[in-house]
Amino acid sequence: MGIDKFNAEGYYDPTCYEAMTNVVKADRQSAFRPMVYICSPFSGDTEYNTAQARKYSRFAYEQKAIPVTPHLLYPQFMSDDNPEERADAMHFNYVLLGKCNELWVFGDVISKGMAHEIDIKKKRNQTIRWFNKNCEEVSKNA
Repeated sequence: MGIDKFNAEGYYDPTCYEAMTNVVKADRQSAFRPMVYICSPFSGDTEYNTAQARKYSRFAYEQKAIPVTPHLLYPQFMSDDNPEERADAMHFNYVLLGKCNELWVFGDVISKGMAHEIDIKKKRNQTIRWFNKNCEEVSKNA
């Protein structure tokens, strides 16, 4: 259902049409949610780290962002213990990272994989936000 250029009586009404079009456009713009890449440890205690990644993703969702958390997806069908599959997964991560508006780093430990993701965003001069494991923001680098 679109906006009609004609009023209820059938007369051309460009002022009303433009006003209503602007209202619809404003509504669409206010619905914008940034895509944020969730950067947190995975290897090591994968059960705990997976639970934490879920918590961080939920936090991002509650902040009106679209969380992108590859380490919750790829381990479902790829093995982190297989060097070739891990390399492929990391490559996929970097592609997804490039599609995201911001990088959100969580926790007190920076793994080797996380450090590389952070370096990529820094080289691109993109926003990185830092959170502790309780989802409290500690720093923001624009």
